[in-house]
Amino acid sequence: MDYQKLADLLFPDNKYTVEEIEKKYPKRQLEKGAYVTRFAPSPTGFMHLGGFFSALIDFNIAKRSGGVFYLRIEDTDQKREISGASAVIMNILTGYGLTPDEYELKGGVTVGDYGPYYQTERKEIYKAYAKKLVSEGKAFPCFCKKTEGLNDVKKKREKKFSVGINEDKDPCRNLTLEQIEKNLKEKKKFAIRLRSNGDGVSKVKLYDTAKGEIEMTANCIDAILLKNDLMPTYHFAHAIDDTLMGTTVVVRGEEWLPSLPLHYEIFNALGFSQPKYIHTPLIYKFNEKGNKIKLSKRKHPEADMRFYEKEGYDKQAVMEYLINLINSNFENWRRANPTAELSEFPFNGFKITANTPIFDIVKLNDISKDVISRYSAEKCYEELLAWARENSAENVDYLVKDREYVTKVLNIDREKPKPRKDIYKWSMFFDLFDYMFGKPHNFEIEENKKSDFEDALREYKKYLNLSSKDAWFENVKKMANALGYATDNKDYKQNPEKYKGNVATVCEYIRVAITGRKNSPDLFEIMTLLGEKEVLERISEFA
Repeated sequence: MDYQKLADLLFPDNKYTVEEIEKKYPKRQLEKGAYVTRFAPSPTGFMHLGGFFSALIDFNIAKRSGGVFYLRIEDTDQKREISGASAVIMNILTGYGLTPDEYELKGGVTVGDYGPYYQTERKEIYKAYAKKLVSEGKAFPCFCKKTEGLNDVKKKREKKFSVGINEDKDPCRNLTLEQIEKNLKEKKKFAIRLRSNGDGVSKVKLYDTAKGEIEMTANCIDAILLKNDLMPTYHFAHAIDDTLMGTTVVVRGEEWLPSLPLHYEIFNALGFSQPKYIHTPLIYKFNEKGNKIKLSKRKHPEADMRFYEKEGYDKQAVMEYLINLINSNFENWRRANPTAELSEFPFNGFKITANTPIFDIVKLNDISKDVISRYSAEKCYEELLAWARENSAENVDYLVKDREYVTKVLNIDREKPKPRKDIYKWSMFFDLFDYMFGKPHNFEIEENKKSDFEDALREYKKYLNLSSKDAWFENVKKMANALGYATDNKDYKQNPEKYKGNVATVCEYIRVAITGRKNSPDLFEIMTLLGEKEVLERISEFA
């Protein structure tokens, strides 16, 4: 077979040669030890939590080594592309502070010298390398109908169809030049397949930076490189793009691990060296029956990164939660360094926690409570307002108009050695502190206690004193004593039958009258902020 003639028949009008392309992509000039990583999502839907998990690893590996983190959009599956998905991806990355060093905005600016950063704009590059492989006898055209849009490695793994003879070698690999010419004259579409050297028995030793050395059966599949629309499969584009764009570390889900032998053969066929790989574990959660299931795009709203923005989760908290899943030593580090910046944590993207990460919303809430509790009132106000502008427009006006007052409300029990930990997402604020912006309508008081409740409030009007916390509490105790409530807890515990309750009971009655709730932040701070007139009005509702 005259392979060069075959290559010219298949690709008569290529725009570039391989040599011309490689001049456009010089080797990156990096400091010793610096890594280049990429986040390469498909714009076929929202950003999955698992994708962001990988992007967080990518970003930290690159930036902490003084390297480059870039965004490449793998949009070759045009049928599944969703309009605006690329913008959502970019907005989420930048919103969490993971701004790429290199990227391209659709129809807009391009930052970086190694683009285009959309794969559909790199079609001529893939054609040039496909022609080269055909000219060297390492690839061949396939005219079978099963090449139409199929990812045969994935399909074979899922056992949905047979690739060809013996489920590995494709029959079109044996076509003569005359048969190929006939098919081309008949305008038959063709894909380009790898001419695999594998025998289905030989082994190859491969390496994953997180998992170590792995022995796998060498690839024996004549895998599709270019589909019959001459767009690349992931496998082919991965080898070409990550080589030309200078990627040194590829972070991707462990579902790609079975493809490693194929990628090894493709890289070798192209004469390229493979980057380091980190195959990250998939994120699971427990279902209602206690069984582990994959975090699903279709079934679980928390799989969508937009969920956290809409719900008002603090971005720092989301990142701390995910880093805790990536590096198991993070929790101990945070406990020992409660006020340290996240950038001070000795992140290690090459030592990912071996166990399957389990998504736990309760754990996220706990981490978020801790993170928000460390914020100043001013920081809380800024984050709350930023969230409201995007997700709660009806609350923006009063947040802006009453900034000083809202900040004081946020500062109740805050900026103290043991700050309160009741907020884990910004959307909670409006319900949690509704009583600070209007009289409550519902009151947590049992029917059998209403009489004592009203008696205590009627009496309390005589004792109200907000001049200082000590003076306020002393008056509460005086009133409690006058009404038959214990002021000595030790005596109360020993002789509870002698009293109606204790000082805590009286404080609870006052708290319910003011806030509607049995539990709230510091009662004296709440009353001071509301002011004596408002407090008296609320108490007078019951007395």
